Amino acid sequence: MENCYELLGLKPGATLSEIRRAYREKVKIYHPDVSGDAASAEHFKKIVRAYEILTDQKSRAIFDSSFAFHFRRRKVKSWDYREWLLARDDDESRAKLIFFDLTRGREEEAVKEFKRMKTERSKFSLKHWFTRENFMDYGFILSEELHLRGEYYDAFCLLEEIIKMEHTFDYFRLFFPEVLSFAKNILQNHIEGVISDELALDAYERALELELGDATDAFVLRKMGIIYKRIGDARTADICFEEADRIGIAAKKN
Repeated sequence: MENCYELLGLKPGATLSEIRRAYREKVKIYHPDVSGDAASAEHFKKIVRAYEILTDQKSRAIFDSSFAFHFRRRKVKSWDYREWLLARDDDESRAKLIFFDLTRGREEEAVKEFKRMKTERSKFSLKHWFTRENFMDYGFILSEELHLRGEYYDAFCLLEEIIKMEHTFDYFRLFFPEVLSFAKNILQNHIEGVISDELALDAYERALELELGDATDAFVLRKMGIIYKRIGDARTADICFEEADRIGIAAKKN
């Protein structure tokens, strides 16, 4: 089979920016308008096809799986993908390292790296580098690992992203109630009085946008009222309590 990475002069695991840069360089050499050579034109078609495969997430995943199989069959010396990722510091490589470790028995390392990246790089995002399906699957697993280690705010924020995706892209289906139950459990038991008031308010405000139901919304608003009262904002606390009561009354009527 044609090695897409080899055609572009890359190693497996190359980032999207590296793929695009390599493609541009190959175009300068092999494009028919530049080379005027029939052999180069045929090679250029292969380069274009390789580029199309590696820049499409699903096509690349299929190719990587097939390539790994052929790679093993040829008994070529194993290439250590994890070591390659560890040596790189771009966001894409670190995101892939987190999910790589998460699915290969290195949950502790995955959580530590995720926390490090979120602390050092405020704009770091896992979902940017994966298909929706993969992010939703692995993001849920990572949220469980964060929860086990007492990282409740980060766990909830990952669940928030998954819930928002599910509302616009039906994927979890019958499994989705478990995602909602997990998010509600964190909100009810591991936010107010467990994490800082600032993060708690942020988590509760995010929760109100997730369509978790009247009962949950009323609970969240009451918790927000408690926090606002504690920090000396009585006016906002009263607004939260009043809205919680209004939602509770309306829910009983329905």
